[in-house]
Amino acid sequence: MSCTTRPEGPGDASAVRRVVLAAFGSPGEADLVDALRSDPAWIDGLSVVAESPDGEIVGHALLTRCHVGEVPALCLAPCSVLPAHQRSGAGSAAIRAVLADARNRGERFVIVLGHPDYYPRFGFGRASAHGIRLSAEVPDEALMALSLTDDPLPAGVVRYATPFGI
Repeated sequence: MSCTTRPEGPGDASAVRRVVLAAFGSPGEADLVDALRSDPAWIDGLSVVAESPDGEIVGHALLTRCHVGEVPALCLAPCSVLPAHQRSGAGSAAIRAVLADARNRGERFVIVLGHPDYYPRFGFGRASAHGIRLSAEVPDEALMALSLTDDPLPAGVVRYATPFGI
């Protein structure tokens, strides 16, 4: 299946919530994505949907503002794909599109708390190797960072948007 991507639009909220609920099976993840839309960390245009050839929204990726120490960065929120479309490239397409959008806007750094076998394909590496850490305990391999430019990653504690609760 070939997916197309586009920025999330004002009418996509219910479809995105359906994707997140189906992908994670927990209202908590969907509530987090909804909360990030109303938080000051929201950046219009850095939320991407992946559509199937028939126009159904099947995937979603979202970047919001965070900081590493005092340095502005972006946080990749949970990437979601409908179960029937997992391993179809929908998630990868959404992540690549949102990272490209961030790069085009001049953003420099992205942090993700996620599966260590998935995110390195996009260029993410262990954050701890650069002195990046969280105020909460997480597995070292789960916190990853990416520089979208040639700038070295900053060191410091990650401060997420309030809805993340970290």
